[in-house]
Amino acid sequence: MTHALDKGATVRLPVTSVRAVLRWSPRGPGGADLDLSALLLGGTSRVRSPGDFVFYNQPRHPTGLVRRLPKQRDGHGLLDTVEAELARLDPAVGRVVLAASAERGFDAARSHPHLLLYGALATEPLARFAPEPGPGETAVICGELYRSGDGWHFRASGLGFRGGLVALAAEFGVTAAAPPPSALPQPSADPPPDPRRGPGYGYPPAGAAPVAPPAPDVVLPPQGPQFLPPAP
Repeated sequence: MTHALDKGATVRLPVTSVRAVLRWSPRGPGGADLDLSALLLGGTSRVRSPGDFVFYNQPRHPTGLVRRLPKQRDGHGLLDTVEAELARLDPAVGRVVLAASAERGFDAARSHPHLLLYGALATEPLARFAPEPGPGETAVICGELYRSGDGWHFRASGLGFRGGLVALAAEFGVTAAAPPPSALPQPSADPPPDPRRGPGYGYPPAGAAPVAPPAPDVVLPPQGPQFLPPAP
């Protein structure tokens, strides 16, 4: 039996290995291109390391227990899938957030995005939830898998973000960046100072703390048609 969920509704999962499928209809060339991602959260409701963020540029968790499959196309539209072996996850992982993003916008009224949650080998979904991203929102939490007692549950969410996957990931402790090529720093005409030459050649003043340039933990390349399977 498939449970059709509203925002905030929960359902107990009778299985511990699941397949989450994001399905949508692109509606012609240039239609919405969606991506499904997963974030594994510890007790602080934040990722423990960059590896806990499974998305299109990092499709597999270091353990292999959460993984993103290649997109597929069928007669009804496009599908993006994440598989999770919940029973084998580190006990420190209490939640797995499932999020959809669409850099160019969801166009939800035409693309009709919805998440289907299956048992690993099942053909009938356990649950169905259709998020409704608001105007300007380019990422949305579809729901979360969470531990409760001795089992796992799924809670439908629908919380949207205007800043896309970068803003959504930051909510859970992922430092991410997606700089356009034109924004990348250009090489200087002068050679960098040689630290081997001592004070006066690039060292900070005496007693000053060393300053390291910020570096993102995860770099998100732009989404786009390159992630879509070819049309038949």
